[in-house]
Amino acid sequence: MSTGQMSETQLVIITGMSGAGKTVAVQSFEDLGFFCVDNLPPTLLPKFLELMKDSGNKMNKVALVMDLRGREFFDSLFLALDNLTDAAAVSPRILFLEADDDSLVRRYKETRRTHPLAPLGRPLEGIKMERELLDELKGRAQLIFNTSQLKPRELREKIASEFSADKSVGFTVNVMSFGFKHGLPIDADLVFDVRFLPNPYYIDHMRPRTGLEQEVSSYVLKWSETQKFLEKVTDLLAFMLPYYKREGKAQLVVAIGCTGGQHRSVALTEYISNHFKKDYRVQVSHRDIEKSKGKADVR
Repeated sequence: MSTGQMSETQLVIITGMSGAGKTVAVQSFEDLGFFCVDNLPPTLLPKFLELMKDSGNKMNKVALVMDLRGREFFDSLFLALDNLTDAAAVSPRILFLEADDDSLVRRYKETRRTHPLAPLGRPLEGIKMERELLDELKGRAQLIFNTSQLKPRELREKIASEFSADKSVGFTVNVMSFGFKHGLPIDADLVFDVRFLPNPYYIDHMRPRTGLEQEVSSYVLKWSETQKFLEKVTDLLAFMLPYYKREGKAQLVVAIGCTGGQHRSVALTEYISNHFKKDYRVQVSHRDIEKSKGKADVR
């Protein structure tokens, strides 16, 4: 990879106090499309950078969690960071997560875990030791998030706001069509059964065609019961989606099912996805549209 290409690479190092939310943070970066590695030793950072260079553009968004628990690890990290800065190939951003002592002690008690620096002592002893060790690293961080009063979804929102160019990327609406005769989709959050609507299958020349074609789609959509259904389901989703997003859900899978997944469900999936594309990041898939050919159309 050329130096110009490397300048576009995003490398984020996630570190900070144990119990301050590093697990939630790395999950958030995964949802944003980052390649994530948990608990990478600092001595491996230069080698990892070489892997990034050799991968082409496949690893241009990377988040590394470094849970450092000793002075020698910090020395290794500072040396690796200095080498990266000198090379000018990639500029890492350090995201430091912290929280006040009361919050950290409460979290350790709730999870019944011991602090890594005080496995046999009180959590507060380990917290104070770790805070002293992390002081210099905190001073080198570009971003510091205090999670004392943050719920997990609020931390995810802060990370999405800071690191996502597309602010809607943190929440995706997946609308899919399927056929009940091929089984329910196991990953669906909401399922709507449209087998009560008039079926193009019983019109000979439409039978081999799909809901992606204008004639079939127009047939499905022309009925008053179809229009009433679409009015109600889009109104329901318009009400629900902001609340799913507010709760920090990364994606919602809305499944529309007819008998075979070829006509009615396909046409309605297209309509519903187009209806919400102006406000949300929407992915469309048709699981069973070409089941007889052994493949599915996904867009």
